[in-house]
Amino acid sequence: MTDGQEQKDETPQRPLLRVVRGEPDDAELAALIAVVSARAGGPAEEPAPVPNAWTDRTRLVRHPLPHGPGAWRASAWRS
Repeated sequence: MTDGQEQKDETPQRPLLRVVRGEPDDAELAALIAVVSARAGGPAEEPAPVPNAWTDRTRLVRHPLPHGPGAWRASAWRS
């Protein structure tokens, strides 16, 4: 094909958004586009699950024993 015979893909693209009613100003359109873009980004990542207290292995680690009067009694208490 020569330069004069090249076919260009000039099919008009359909707009992503169309205002059906009213005349929004630039700020309103920007807010609308920001919200739609944020929603189109996909689902938000779920936070990591909080570990269950029953499976928490730090319970098995020995804690330092209290010192001073009554320490033998307080040694059975959990800090």
